[in-house]
Amino acid sequence: MRIASYNVENLFDRARIMNLPDWSDGRPVLEDFKALTDLLEQPAYGNADKARILELMAKLDLLASDQGPYVTLRRNRGQLVVRRRDGTVDVVANGRADWIGWLELRTEAVNATAIRNTAQVIRDLRADILTVIEAENRTALMAFNDDLLATVGGVKAESIMLIDGNDARGIDVGLLTGPGHAIGLMRSHVNEGRPVRAVFSRDCPEYQVTTPAGEVVWVLPCHFKSKGFGSPRDNDAKRLREATAVAGYVSRLLAEGAANVVVLGDMNDTPDSAPLAPLFGHPNLHAAHTHPTWQVQPPDRPGTRMLGAKSDHIDHILLSDALWARMTAGGVFRRGAWPGKRTRHWDAYPEIEREIHAASDHHAVWVELT
Repeated sequence: MRIASYNVENLFDRARIMNLPDWSDGRPVLEDFKALTDLLEQPAYGNADKARILELMAKLDLLASDQGPYVTLRRNRGQLVVRRRDGTVDVVANGRADWIGWLELRTEAVNATAIRNTAQVIRDLRADILTVIEAENRTALMAFNDDLLATVGGVKAESIMLIDGNDARGIDVGLLTGPGHAIGLMRSHVNEGRPVRAVFSRDCPEYQVTTPAGEVVWVLPCHFKSKGFGSPRDNDAKRLREATAVAGYVSRLLAEGAANVVVLGDMNDTPDSAPLAPLFGHPNLHAAHTHPTWQVQPPDRPGTRMLGAKSDHIDHILLSDALWARMTAGGVFRRGAWPGKRTRHWDAYPEIEREIHAASDHHAVWVELT
């Protein structure tokens, strides 16, 4: 049996601000988006709040129109602002109850070649259990499975599931399983910590998968808080809370009698980082990349993102004792990633002629088990 994880960076549509050549260029917009979203959820808007709302709307180019280059202000009922002919704008809502609406990040289509290369990666992974990170929604996963995999000769998944998470950008975690691998019980943790503070930036659901032989595997797909925006201290604290919670779920499952548990996904930090210590230090979890059969090419690039630097080793698979004992192979699959312009660090698909053609800037990780 093969288990894999792949950050697909959206299948069809992705937030425009996340498609910039340098992702860090979008950081100010995402920070302003979050700040304005949080401010608009307040029950009452004082004078200082209204001034800050206008300031953030100006930064997001929303003063003249409800649609800026990267963000759209949706209004269903009531009014948040009044735009006058002389160009002045005033906040007329005095709190959340005065209007119904929200902010959305504008999206644009993913490059068609990149979409095809994503399908090729999933085809070549041949995973019986595949977690996909940064998928838009279950509908997109189903369309990808039904319409695209067959065009590249892939085997369609039999079961597909995605539970909507906490991130407004449409970057959720999903699960695809092959023929005979049925998804059974599901447990979401999207509301963990609410209403004070959600534990997960996205979610870490628990999926019960039954294999054709009747064995049960508990799959916990993760996508932890990134380092992209927010203070490093806050980001580290968030990932530590996430890792601590997931380690607790593993301990509970094992105490309940589950033997086969796998935690995998984009954890946005390295194995030796303090925030991930609850998982990598868990007495009953083993990092797949430490297994003697783990394959990485080239050997001096252990990372799972961009050009494979050690500091980019952020996609992981951790196996419970029972699964670790049955691991026979594993590694990093890179063919869908940009191999570099001056030096081609690995053998990429021939369709990847430019960086925009890459399926993702992440590389897939996989393990095989008896």
